[in-house]
Amino acid sequence: MLYVQQSLGPGEEILAGARFHWMYTVRAISWILFGLGIGIAIGSGSIWWAVTSRIRDVYYADMPSELFNMAWHEVVQEKGGYLQILWSMPPVLRFSILGFFLLGLFLFAHLMIIKATTEIAVTNERVIYKKGLIARHVGEIGVDRIEGVSVHQGVWGRIWGYGTIIIRGMGVGEVVLPELIEEPIDFRKAVQEARTLREKAKNGPSHEPHEDL
Repeated sequence: MLYVQQSLGPGEEILAGARFHWMYTVRAISWILFGLGIGIAIGSGSIWWAVTSRIRDVYYADMPSELFNMAWHEVVQEKGGYLQILWSMPPVLRFSILGFFLLGLFLFAHLMIIKATTEIAVTNERVIYKKGLIARHVGEIGVDRIEGVSVHQGVWGRIWGYGTIIIRGMGVGEVVLPELIEEPIDFRKAVQEARTLREKAKNGPSHEPHEDL
């Protein structure tokens, strides 16, 4: 947490930090698999259509599976292989396959950049939420202005230990931290501890009356 450490004031200490759950990385990777899967599906369907159309033209449609497989291999060899068949497709089709893969790659990179550049921490004075790679956006709430912290967890969040944290502050409304935060209950406890420490610091040390001997 480079920014958080650089922004600490005199006597300010980090009590806890929030991290993204490993499920966040799984979600990012799934976008690559999604784009790759769509691209493979379009390419496979296009190759199947091109080969079967050629088989219908040269041979006949209703042939036994053994003859169909032989005809398939012959047509593929005639056209120069699967890659050559794919390359001979219309440009729109080829760019669609490439576009879906690049879209999945872009969404993966976008989510991972968010993960790498986001810092969330609670100190004995404030809650800090920093995000952004080039353009930096920083949100801070003093712990003495926090009204409450809510944690939203679905069924899978309860099972795997992740959730969404919502901080309600006086005069600033709600601050919703990113989804899939690891161990959100522990972070809420850290915020409550920071509020308790702040209250003790404001009220000063307690002095109990004692009797003179």
